[in-house]
Amino acid sequence: MAKVSIIVPVYNVEKYLAKCLDTLVKQTLQDIEIIVVNDGATDHSAEIIDSFACKYPQIISLTKPNGGLSDARNYGIPYATGEYIGFVDSDDYVDIDMYEKLYVKAKEENSDIVECDLHHVFPDGTIDTEVGERIQDKKQMLMMGRSVVWNKIYRREWLQNTGIVFPKGCIYEDVEFFVKLVPHIGKYSYVDAASIYYVQRGDSINNKQTLKTLDILKVLQHIKDYYVEQNWYEEYKEALEFFYTRILLCSSFSRMCHIADKKEREKALQKNWDTLQKNFPNWHKNKYLKQLKTKRGLYMRCINKVTYKIFSAVFALR
Repeated sequence: MAKVSIIVPVYNVEKYLAKCLDTLVKQTLQDIEIIVVNDGATDHSAEIIDSFACKYPQIISLTKPNGGLSDARNYGIPYATGEYIGFVDSDDYVDIDMYEKLYVKAKEENSDIVECDLHHVFPDGTIDTEVGERIQDKKQMLMMGRSVVWNKIYRREWLQNTGIVFPKGCIYEDVEFFVKLVPHIGKYSYVDAASIYYVQRGDSINNKQTLKTLDILKVLQHIKDYYVEQNWYEEYKEALEFFYTRILLCSSFSRMCHIADKKEREKALQKNWDTLQKNFPNWHKNKYLKQLKTKRGLYMRCINKVTYKIFSAVFALR
């Protein structure tokens, strides 16, 4: 059994892939396996994978037809034998001691999940470090936790027992994956180090705002349905209400405001508003929203049908 299995989905990232894999094969943690899933890449990614696989026995090379990021991650999970599983996107890279730090903390605290901080790497070469909150309360974690999948390791047996996988065909897949996991968590730990480098690509799907942005509405519905099915909905209702409100009036709203086509933008913004009203018509009265004493909290509390349209017009110009 490996200590950590690292799953790396690959699709047309020849410019970044070698750097990513180089930081993984040089990890200070011994007994790791690197599961590289070629998701039908059409560039030279396959040749790069082959060259690393020939040199480094810890690399397991898999190839499948293109199915998207979620499908590639899901495909790799059954091949993992490690005590813990990690995920790295193939255009990012990590410190060579990242997985040693995460694994040591996991063993010290018998953790289900261990998280580290991260760096944002911009096209001009500048790097900003993001330090997250050390949240333990599950409702706070649902509402404000950092949902990205690649700055964590997950206990493999625990993860597989939850039955939770990534939603195929949707962007914002990390959001659904993380929020569904929250009620299952026994022990969540943090490492006080920023060990992964999140490369900001101008050609990334996350930087191209289209009607695909509406995938967040599917993801939110999947989450709500899951909590209902698991009989957790009443326990987490107010936290879910706040979560919906924060996503639909902040991050999702901002992205939809930057859809270039005006008709598509208006369509997305209307669906965004309607989704919030349909699922949580009394969101203004949410106790967590009332308690949020920040600029973001003030902004959300002042939103109504009229101010929503005003902010839509303002944000579209930014």
